[in-house]
Amino acid sequence: MENERLGLLRAKLARKSTRVDMRYRYYDMKNHMRKIRALIPREFQTMTYALNWCAKAVDSLADRIVFDDFENDGFGLGQIYAQNNADVIFDSAVLSALIAACCFLYIGRDEDGYPTIECIDGGNATGIIEAKTGLLTEGYAVLKRGEGGLPELEAYFTPGRTLYLEGGKPVDELVHPAPYPLLTPVIFRPDARRPFGHSRISRSCMSTVQSALRTLLRTEVGAEFYSIPQKYVVGISQKTQFDKEAATLSSFLRITKDEDGDHPVIGQFQQQSMAPHVEHMKMLASVFAGETGLTLDDLGFTTGNPQSFDAIRASHESLRLTARKAQRSFGVGFLNAGFLAACLRDNFAYDRRAFADTRPAWAPIFEPDASAIGAIGDAIYKVNQAYPDFMGERNIHRLTGLESDAQ
Repeated sequence: MENERLGLLRAKLARKSTRVDMRYRYYDMKNHMRKIRALIPREFQTMTYALNWCAKAVDSLADRIVFDDFENDGFGLGQIYAQNNADVIFDSAVLSALIAACCFLYIGRDEDGYPTIECIDGGNATGIIEAKTGLLTEGYAVLKRGEGGLPELEAYFTPGRTLYLEGGKPVDELVHPAPYPLLTPVIFRPDARRPFGHSRISRSCMSTVQSALRTLLRTEVGAEFYSIPQKYVVGISQKTQFDKEAATLSSFLRITKDEDGDHPVIGQFQQQSMAPHVEHMKMLASVFAGETGLTLDDLGFTTGNPQSFDAIRASHESLRLTARKAQRSFGVGFLNAGFLAACLRDNFAYDRRAFADTRPAWAPIFEPDASAIGAIGDAIYKVNQAYPDFMGERNIHRLTGLESDAQ
């Protein structure tokens, strides 16, 4: 029965990993461009381009989702993460989940028996999720791959037990008191139909990037005709030796009359304009910006003077709402991983409901500048006048990200 379940999870991961790898290629700007070969000269068909729009869409959101700490942390979850290089763990999990729709936090033990937490991307782990808690009922992960991407070290997770396999054969196991498998998903935008979420790099984003890459290729072709306009000669004798390359590079041409006294007529085609390519690229940038909540300035098209904090926040309202949504779902994953790590640390099967009052807290999505801090200070003063001590150190820190120096 165990081998059958393990085989099903392996097959499930194989189906999903190709999609994850594709999105990582778009993020790393290593995706292939689908070309229209019938209209592109042969000399240009081997050219490749890289466009960082997908990476920008992911990074612009990931850089604004900064985990702060756990509120009401009666079980010391913050200390567990601090012992596991928390800054790297949180940032890696957020970035990977945005690219692949979900990532996984794998909990294990070090030589001293203290819990370890490691981030695994969505292309190397999967499982069966429990909708009520966001935890897995069973899971599978590839912990190490060899040459050709073949799994070398695998792990099969069940409640109370983690089985390690090498070369497809069991080599070790970890028996633990946790009531769930030691593999926790961190998911971006889950829903009832897709419990493992949606990638930030959507199909629309990839399609728009493909169109933009082809526009860059057409621009490269058009630039050749733009830099060296095409010329023509009418009425030249067939006996005349005419060097086209010399005529292209020379600043002066000498063409004599033939024996009948006739001379050829030299002309030039109208110079091609690069403006249509630029406008098409800007149109695609607008489509991509609308899909991801960015602005044209974020994608390299300057539209005005430097903006204030309020203007930046207003223009990125869609991005702010997306970040808020992501914080809620990511916080569940971080809390679940901390819950399982606490069970492993204390060697005790805690009830998940005991962690209901522990809440993940986040740094402000938009860090306020000096003028914005002044406006926030005025608002806090007025609120506390109407409702004394309503806004304290904790709320001010959540609004501004500033730490108090008061002891």
